[in-house]
Amino acid sequence: MKFIVVLEPAEEGGFNVSVPALDGCFTQGETEEKALKNAKEAILCYLEGLEKVNEIKAKPGITAKEVEVSL
Repeated sequence: MKFIVVLEPAEEGGFNVSVPALDGCFTQGETEEKALKNAKEAILCYLEGLEKVNEIKAKPGITAKEVEVSL
């Protein structure tokens, strides 16, 4: 599976990385190479989290609902 990642130079040095296809998936790294490695780890963690949500939804007798919170 391939994902586009966006690398932006960080003010403090290094790179900030976001994954546009995965809302809220962000990481960083001191070098471009480290940032890309961290991006792969962040994507895997994100997808594992989605898997866990689906496991919860699939359990008999359990209902998962979305709630909205106003700030």
